[in-house]
Amino acid sequence: MSDRTPSVTLSTPSDAAKTALYAIRDNIRLAKGFVEGLTYEQFRVSPLHVYGVTRALEIISEASRRLPDGLRERHPNLPWRSIRDVGNFCRHEYDNVLDSYLWATVQDHLSPLADAIEIEIAMIEKQP
Repeated sequence: MSDRTPSVTLSTPSDAAKTALYAIRDNIRLAKGFVEGLTYEQFRVSPLHVYGVTRALEIISEASRRLPDGLRERHPNLPWRSIRDVGNFCRHEYDNVLDSYLWATVQDHLSPLADAIEIEIAMIEKQP
């Protein structure tokens, strides 16, 4: 063991949650922007767009792990386990990730998460 004191200042849980909320919000916006104006066929054949959506989902997944239990409990309608797991799936099963799964996730499943995240960010920003 080292006798050195770590030089990194740790964030408070509220700072970590706030950072995670903004990361989720921003990456939902990115993922939706990556597919905006595209048909599924255009998306499917574009490695750039597929990669962008995949990376955004990985970040959303990882950031969701940093949210406190109380926040997740306020939104029991969201599939938090699936949100956390999608990142591992994209990273470890990358050769099995279907373009149709990515497309459906962005088209059908990110809006409810975005709504919850916006509510939580508004609550944080109202605090003094």
